Amino acid sequence: MRHKNSEADLDAAMQIAIGAAESARGFTSPNPAVGAVVLDSSGRIAGVGMTQPPGGPHAEVVALREAGDAARGGTALVTLEPCNHQGRTGPCSQALINAGVVAVYYAVGDPNQEAAGGAETLASAGIEVGAGLREQEVERGPLRAWLHRQRTGRPHVTWKYAATLDGRSAAADGTSRWITGPDARERVHADRAKLDAIVVGTGTVLADNPRLTARMADGSLAAHQPVRVVVGLTEIPVSAHILDDSAPTLLLRTRNVDEVLAALAEYTDVLLEGGPRLAGAFLSAGRIDRIQAYLAPLVLGAGTAAVAEAGVRTIDAALRFRHESVETIGTDLLLSLVPAGVGNLDSPQNP
Repeated sequence: MRHKNSEADLDAAMQIAIGAAESARGFTSPNPAVGAVVLDSSGRIAGVGMTQPPGGPHAEVVALREAGDAARGGTALVTLEPCNHQGRTGPCSQALINAGVVAVYYAVGDPNQEAAGGAETLASAGIEVGAGLREQEVERGPLRAWLHRQRTGRPHVTWKYAATLDGRSAAADGTSRWITGPDARERVHADRAKLDAIVVGTGTVLADNPRLTARMADGSLAAHQPVRVVVGLTEIPVSAHILDDSAPTLLLRTRNVDEVLAALAEYTDVLLEGGPRLAGAFLSAGRIDRIQAYLAPLVLGAGTAAVAEAGVRTIDAALRFRHESVETIGTDLLLSLVPAGVGNLDSPQNP
């Protein structure tokens, strides 16, 4: 007789699967970052897996390999519905059936019609199937950008900026280092290491000469580096840090937001770190899917605003956002916001 897992056991296992998925972000694109846990017939963790880089095994297969014979009679928990198609790897639904698991619980259904149907295949094989476990956490977490791309056909764009309490991103003399504290800067680098691309304008390159790399606490480069994308018509000097060999760089000779996103069509998770004009252009075009606002407990009274020319002329036309979360990061606040009046992922400006 197999062990009947309690709701608390399943929930705890799914939390581990979510953590595994999060650790895979940045390495799996264009595939989703998925995590999986296999419990043996006694309810103990027998295997944990995450999606490998493209061409490698999916999370379920990694977890099943780690579990080995202990998977038979056990339970699998997966952040995304097991795939049901033959791509560069075989269908995960069949791998679960072959392993002899008796129950599968997943968080989010697969919106990709080519891969969907795993739940039905599992149920037809007599396997107990449950959906929706920690669904919202997964949708807002490791699968956010991939789900957005599946539903809209475009990369998910997060605008990240740091500002003072009076909305300044730089002082009157142009200085901006450092508005936020070391804890916030460390968080930014950790997030960069999970992205596909970072976008800035030529103005930011000329003014700040950033490297836009993801670095560890000791200053070394992270294992994954996002593509650095420079947007604009102005020439940048060959000595610019962004042209060094520490990470790939893409130069886009355009100011058109949709042309930028078309050029980034192969990417999933994109961060906008540009200056106020580029941020305003993306906002005006309705192409911001999330905002990460780092607010420092400083007041400058004058200086560069965080955003300019967002296409708003009256309060009734204001672009409205709602909080998903508010965190304290050292001495600073991090506000995560999405467009107001919509579901978890997709902007009303981006039907």
